[in-house]
Amino acid sequence: MTNTNFLKSYPDHVAGLLKRLGNETALRQAIGGDFVAVGKLEFWLLMSLGLADGAFLVDIGCGSGRLACQLAKFEHLRYLGTDVVPELLEYARLLTNRADWQFLLTNGVCIPCEDNKADYVASFSVFTHLLHEETYRYFLEANRILKPGGYLVFSFLEFRIACHWETFISSVNSTQQGKHLNQFMDRDAIRVWAQRSGFAEPRIFDGDRGHIPIPEEIQWDNGMKMGTFGNLGQSVAILRKL
Repeated sequence: MTNTNFLKSYPDHVAGLLKRLGNETALRQAIGGDFVAVGKLEFWLLMSLGLADGAFLVDIGCGSGRLACQLAKFEHLRYLGTDVVPELLEYARLLTNRADWQFLLTNGVCIPCEDNKADYVASFSVFTHLLHEETYRYFLEANRILKPGGYLVFSFLEFRIACHWETFISSVNSTQQGKHLNQFMDRDAIRVWAQRSGFAEPRIFDGDRGHIPIPEEIQWDNGMKMGTFGNLGQSVAILRKL
């Protein structure tokens, strides 16, 4: 049976990987693999939205620093990463080597940040493991901490995308007890949640189509290469605070 309590299921998932794979490999695999490629794509997605040195970015579910290590080159970027697994946060802290950045352990769906402070809130491969009520709470929290005009950017799974359907069928066929949740979201729901939580009409991009402008060739672990425009595999929604 799937465990819908992410405060238990995700730490258990990481602990299982650590036991099987050892430290560094497990901590990179814990957030889904393709550590470098996906981190670069997330970076270029944020860059396409105007991310610049000196901005303040909050990274919900930052994991082991897949995005953070790509951002570390920005000397004046302000960064807050949150996660529910201490081992992932410690790896991200060591990987980025940024004493001025915060990596904070959280317990629930509150973001430890003051109102109207952030320019960007990113949440990649996080809402895919939460109940809808928990995701909506994060919408409310993101709106609270963002400056007017700031962005909430997140990835999600949806039934309309063929490769996402494979993830669903894998969950249907799984007999593993306590496995963490693979949650799917509907675009109509995203639009309603955005409106109700104080965001403008979202922009949504298919997970299997290139939409992220990338000025470099990015190679995935399986040898696939992306250039000019890339995609994360998961679909992407971009919301702007009114």
